[in-house]
Amino acid sequence: MDCIFCKIINKEIPSDGVIYENDDAVAILDINPIAPGHALVIPKIHSENLLGLPDEKIGGVFAAVKKVSEMIQGSLNPDGFTYGVNDRIGQTVSHLHILIIPRYKGDGGTSIHQVVSNKPKESLAEIKAKILKHGN
Repeated sequence: MDCIFCKIINKEIPSDGVIYENDDAVAILDINPIAPGHALVIPKIHSENLLGLPDEKIGGVFAAVKKVSEMIQGSLNPDGFTYGVNDRIGQTVSHLHILIIPRYKGDGGTSIHQVVSNKPKESLAEIKAKILKHGN
């Protein structure tokens, strides 16, 4: 497989940016950070997106997100965080990764609600009905 994240996880290529690891995930500092402490939590199992991640791995991956957030909070003291997951659109590496972006007052960032501007044309009730039709 030619996935750079898999190569980092399998130690096929070195990464000086690894800051945390558990049984299910590795956390690295982003090589193109948009804020001090900008990190990625990467599942050890290759999955292009959240829908492909086995249910039994989700807890360990998000435990890593929490732990890394605590580490960043304790060391860099941001005013908050923005968390993100790109799923195909906006994804530069086709391997699921959770972005942890420390936020600082006056950092020029905006709400995650600014990422997309595509207001629905259907009512919430219509959208809810469609979603529930495909539920469990």
